[in-house]
Amino acid sequence: MAEGLLLDIDGVIVTSWEPLPGAVEALEAIAESGIPRMFLTNTTSKSRSQIAQTLTRGGFKVADSEILTAAVLTAEYLRSHHPGKRVMVLNEGPVTEDMAGINIVEDDPQVLVFGGAGPSFTHDLLSKALAWMIDGVPAISMHRSMSWSTASGPKIDTGIYLEGLQKATGKKIPAIGKPSPLGFRHAVEMLGVGDPAEVVMVGDDIHGDVLGAQKAAMVGVLVRTGKFRPEQLDALHADEFGQVPDHVIDSIADLPALLKKL
Repeated sequence: MAEGLLLDIDGVIVTSWEPLPGAVEALEAIAESGIPRMFLTNTTSKSRSQIAQTLTRGGFKVADSEILTAAVLTAEYLRSHHPGKRVMVLNEGPVTEDMAGINIVEDDPQVLVFGGAGPSFTHDLLSKALAWMIDGVPAISMHRSMSWSTASGPKIDTGIYLEGLQKATGKKIPAIGKPSPLGFRHAVEMLGVGDPAEVVMVGDDIHGDVLGAQKAAMVGVLVRTGKFRPEQLDALHADEFGQVPDHVIDSIADLPALLKKL
């Protein structure tokens, strides 16, 4: 049995915040086993308390303390690397409550932070971001996700914009959330597990969730829901020298049985 469990949220247990088939029952079964868990998410459209409340309304039993968001990790990074600096956050959604103590401003930033993309990522706003970066303002991102899954289909995310901004400015924009080792390491610490190899990470993003966790010495489990695309997995298997997920299951409903085998 695993000593700790990390779970992505969107595309793994919910889609458009509606529970996926068997998800509530699967998490109840896992909770009864006593395995410590954390929900490690790049979702930036809601704060950790809002996420917990939304999941609870959907039938899950989740506490705020079990949610570890990219915004929480980014706030810790800012406090450590840019203390007291004026920070402008470009994000679709209210995450400022997860960034207590950060000097958030609306203009003239000393640090630029990219969160989740959405309608607020306008041409004018991204052009300002480009100008600030050219003028020397350092930029970081809460995550590098290229897309997320919704009931109406996939939506593009921040990673797509980051690629263009990096090429236009010649500057790297480091990411704090998944698949950064920082996020995985902090989640393992919060679980209270000493050995990452005893922790299982479950996600629908092959690179951001699963292979990222495996590079951090964890066990990776890919679910065939959410943003999963068969051709991505086929491409990995076609590369005889490439890394592949440790385990692949059809959905979160199959996780309790897999954990028993592990």
